[in-house]
Amino acid sequence: MTTSTRGTSRVPAVLVLEDGRIFRGRAYGAVGETFGEAVFSTGMTGYQETLTDPSYHRQVVVMTAPHVGNTGVNDEDPESKRIWVAGYVVRDPARVPSSWRSRRSLDEELAAQGVVGISGVDTRALTRHLRERGAMRVGIFSGNALPDEGTMLAQVRQAPEMKGADLSAEVATKEPYVVPAIGEKKFTVAAVDLGIKGMTPQRMAERGIEVHVLPATASVEDVYAVNPDGVFFSNGPGDPATADHPVSVMRAVLERGTPLFGICFGNQILGRALGFGTYKLKYGHRGINQPVQDRTTGKVEVTAHNHGFAVDAPLDQVSETPFGRAEVSHVCLNDNVVEGLQLLDKPAFSVQYHPEAAAGPHDAAYLFDRFVKLMEGQRA
Repeated sequence: MTTSTRGTSRVPAVLVLEDGRIFRGRAYGAVGETFGEAVFSTGMTGYQETLTDPSYHRQVVVMTAPHVGNTGVNDEDPESKRIWVAGYVVRDPARVPSSWRSRRSLDEELAAQGVVGISGVDTRALTRHLRERGAMRVGIFSGNALPDEGTMLAQVRQAPEMKGADLSAEVATKEPYVVPAIGEKKFTVAAVDLGIKGMTPQRMAERGIEVHVLPATASVEDVYAVNPDGVFFSNGPGDPATADHPVSVMRAVLERGTPLFGICFGNQILGRALGFGTYKLKYGHRGINQPVQDRTTGKVEVTAHNHGFAVDAPLDQVSETPFGRAEVSHVCLNDNVVEGLQLLDKPAFSVQYHPEAAAGPHDAAYLFDRFVKLMEGQRA
């Protein structure tokens, strides 16, 4: 990716999809070129949390909401220390941010972090195209000396695909760190960082959990060196079919019977650990308005999603696995994609979405309480 950060409001920009579809607009953020997988997010708000979610590494995010940037950027809402999206596509960016919490405009923040974007694009047409054709590689090119269309398309088609990409170690912490419990410490959890969002350990800390966040490369010995009451596997980017190391660590945790909770990428890791396959969705689930049913209670939740892969597990039967019986606990009501797994003979469960609600609804916060109950039961 090459970038510069001069004023961009009148600089021409072009978005080129790998199937040859082209959209023209104006530069938004940094000027230059960038490549990634084109995906769309249906969230009406929460763009700052989306941009800083490590799960979006190497993805160019198309915002379906037409007006973006109206609350600017603050210093409290980021989910990590940087923007992770490879590029950003908006229809009608706010000219002036309006929020008492705003410290700078979204355009300025994208430019400062070297994120190439494009505005003035018919994002409705682009989203419909991705829904029909599926997520695909894309390039954004901006500047006064743009390459010809054939050259841009050739560059897009040379970019790496998301399928087969092993990315979690690229976004995870390099060194362990601790998020202390708020108030009385009740439990210790080892959290394997595959692309963790900052609010996730915060939600556990609020429940009296001291969270030891470990690198994606952490060994079984590293996990148990903190003497955990439970083990957590986080969200993250990439193809779960490449995640052999986290799968082997999870299997060791399951063998020991330590309470286990996984979200998003962690759900896919649990699926693989139990012997299920994974597959790439046509265009994925991304946004903060996805309906999911908790089949253990019948309750329907509105949830926050960001995943392009899913677990291939039978929806309507209990499966025998190397670690006992397992079943699908949650399902997406839009397309019947597996959204959660639970073991019936060991204290382990996972969900495909983001219960930390940053950004997003708070319907799924009970899942952290369910994890606490597993640890309480094990201790008893």
